[in-house]
Parts: sequence; C-alpha cells; structure tokens
Amino acid sequence: MTISAPKMTIKRHLPWPALTLLWAAAIGLAIAIAVWTYELGRNNLPSLQGDAGEQVETLSEQVKKLSAENERLQSASNASQNELKIVQTAQAQLAAQLKNLEAENNRQKEDLAFFDSLLPTNLGAPGITIQRFKAEVAAPNQVRYRVLVMQGGAGTQQFTGNLQLSITVWQAGKSATINFPENNSSDLARYRLAFKYYQRVEGLLNIPEGATIKAVAVRVLDRGQVRAQQSVDL
Repeated sequence: MTISAPKMTIKRHLPWPALTLLWAAAIGLAIAIAVWTYELGRNNLPSLQGDAGEQVETLSEQVKKLSAENERLQSASNASQNELKIVQTAQAQLAAQLKNLEAENNRQKEDLAFFDSLLPTNLGAPGITIQRFKAEVAAPNQVRYRVLVMQGGAGTQQFTGNLQLSITVWQAGKSATINFPENNSSDLARYRLAFKYYQRVEGLLNIPEGATIKAVAVRVLDRGQVRAQQSVDL
C-alpha cells in the first residue's frame, strides 16, 4: 500500500428504501402495542374501581362498629366510676356513723357507771369525785379531753365550781406547764361546773408548736379550793 493506492468505498447491505420501510414497520408495531395496552387497561379499570369501592365501604363499616364499641365501653367505664364514688361515699358515711356510735356508747357506759353509783347499796362517800378522765393526742399540737364529774352521797345539794386542766410539756430543752383556762381567758364559761349529780365536760386544748406532751391533769375547784383531781401520762 502506497500513497498512490486506489480509494476504498463502503457500500450498505440494504438500500435506503428497504431500511426506511423497516423503520416504519417497527414504529407501527410499537404504536400498536401501546394502543393495545391502553385498551386493556381501560377495559379492566371499572372492575378495579369496583373492588376499591367495596374495600372502602367495608373499612367504613368497621370504623363505625369500632366507634360504637368504644362509646359503649366509655359509657360502661363512666358508670363504674360513678358506682365506685357512690360506694366510697357510703363507706365514709358509715365510718363517721360508726365513730359517732362508739362515742355515744362510751357516754352511755359513763352514765351507767354513774347511775350504778347511785344505787342504795353503792351510794359512795359524799363529795365531789372525778369518775372518769380521758386525754389523748388529737393532733401534733392538740389534746382531746373528756371528764365526768360526780357528786356522791344522799341528799346532795347543787354544786357550783370550775374545772381546770394542766398540760405538762417538754419545750426548748426544759419542762413547762400550761394551764387551761388561762388568766383573763374569754372561754371561762366552758370550764364552769353546775350540777347536782354529775356533769360531763369535753373539748380540745391547743399547745404551742414544737412542744412535746408529757402528761395532762384535771382538777375540780370550789372557790379556789381543789375538791378532786386526776392525771394521765401521754
């Protein structure tokens, strides 16, 4: 091969008309396939839409049933809560009634003990006595007390006097005594005694914050003189 060699010419195997016809056939086939696919999808679409509609309707029915069940359960829960509140209220009322009955029962026992002492076989010695005295801590700074004062013997006269209570406490590292009623107190009438046979006195006593209660004493005074006294340790 030299520079003077003849030129090489490339010839096509198919002529241009045949190649153009082949491309036109391929494009026509592709269009036919696309049209067929579109028609197939359009024919099947109504059935698919029908299935989806049935599913939506089924789900809607399930939602309605679940909503109704939820409302029923909520109503049942509310009813149970109301019944529980009613039961708790009834229990609290019964507990309060029981406490009142116990207190009344204790008073009846005290009255019975008093009337037993009035029997001819048990008149007791003449004079003022403290038949029963109870004291208990009702709160960290409160004491509840109850006293039954009696006058024994036959032919007793009206007794007039005063009740005095003393609380021994431990405060600030030392012992102290608090008397009730205090001087110039406005509740002196609560501690007055006026009876022929017996008198019951009860109430609450307040003590300073931080004080520790050690003992409580009660005295019956007649014109400043002690006629009877009693004490309890707490």
